[in-house]
Amino acid sequence: MKDKIFKQPINKQFEFDESVASVFDDMLNRSIPFYAEVLNLVCELSLKYANENKAITDLGCSTANTLLSIAKKAKFPLRLRGIDNSEAMCERARQKIKAYGADIELINGDIMEQNFGMNSVIIANYMFQFIRPPKRVELAGKIYNSLDKGGICIFSEKIIYENKILNKKMIDLYLAFKKRQGYSDFEISQKRESLENVLVPYTENENIDMMKTAGFHEVVSVFKYANFATFLAVKA
Repeated sequence: MKDKIFKQPINKQFEFDESVASVFDDMLNRSIPFYAEVLNLVCELSLKYANENKAITDLGCSTANTLLSIAKKAKFPLRLRGIDNSEAMCERARQKIKAYGADIELINGDIMEQNFGMNSVIIANYMFQFIRPPKRVELAGKIYNSLDKGGICIFSEKIIYENKILNKKMIDLYLAFKKRQGYSDFEISQKRESLENVLVPYTENENIDMMKTAGFHEVVSVFKYANFATFLAVKA
């Protein structure tokens, strides 16, 4: 379904409810620059670091796009697991997993409370930005402790820039992108207001420092466009 949620006035904060879940795939493609390319990059990196029969866990897996893409590309058996706190998202994911006949474990629960088990890869795309800042290093540490030696965390985030002029120009680039995707000024404004204090972005350096504080010895950005970035964190 096409994302038309913000065509009407919204009087509540953004949440991953049934209305969002029903249009989420369209929302992702039209709201995140180079979404398909980033998805492919995350899948390719995951498979390069994956070990046979070792787990790959996707935190905030939403409708399971990433896990399904990995399942399709994998050349050897993998344990695939997705965790999401939105029942509406999990239900959409279940329907897609069943339709594709994929072997993916799905857990509906709070990632701060779930046991991740041990993994060769943990994915956290556009997830940290929805975690309250005081809890982010704690979650990063939990991810670190749930990875095998040599394992990786791949995560993507909306970012901000310390230079206010540069940050404004990057936001303008993003707004132009959304308009090209067919969103009106009203829709863009409505969504921005609903996300205020819900989505709290970090700078690129803050994201890198967060992961290094958690113990990762190497953290690099592997893709960036305007105010979106994808990072790779490696556990020594």
